[in-house]
Amino acid sequence: METPVLRRLRDLTDFEVADGNPDVRGWTLRGGDGQTLGIVHELIVEPEALKVRYLDVELDSRFQISKYENHILLPIGVASLDTEGDNVFVPALNAETVLSYPPYHEIQITREYETAMMRALGLEPVPDGDFYGSPAHDANAFYRRRPAL
Repeated sequence: METPVLRRLRDLTDFEVADGNPDVRGWTLRGGDGQTLGIVHELIVEPEALKVRYLDVELDSRFQISKYENHILLPIGVASLDTEGDNVFVPALNAETVLSYPPYHEIQITREYETAMMRALGLEPVPDGDFYGSPAHDANAFYRRRPAL
C-alpha cells in the first residue's frame, strides 16, 4: 500500500491547527530524561484525512551528525504536551537514542522510512491495512495527554 501524500502545514494555505489545540511549532522537544533534544520545526499533515501525522523536529546542534542530518520526524502519538512550559515530551527518546534515530531529509516520506521510525521508538509498525490507525499516530491523544508531574 502506498503512503498517503503528506505535506508541511506551512505549505497548505487553507489549513491551520484546529481551534483549542496549541500550535507546537517552536516548542522545545524533550526526551524521557527531560533533556532538550531540539525544537518542533514543522507539523507534517495528511491533507486528505485532515490530520497531523508527524512532528518535524530540528535537533539541538549538539546532535547534528552533519548539516544535512539535523531533522527527525516523530509520529504525533508518541509525544505528550506541557502547555504551561511550551514543551513536547517524547518518553521513548533521550540524548543517547536520538543519535541512532533515522534522520529526515524533507523528501517524500516512504513506508520504509515510517517503519524505521517506529522501530527506532521500540514500536512494531501496524500492517499496511491501517498504518495510521496505531496509537503512535493518534493526534487526539497527543493534544489530550499531559505528562504526569
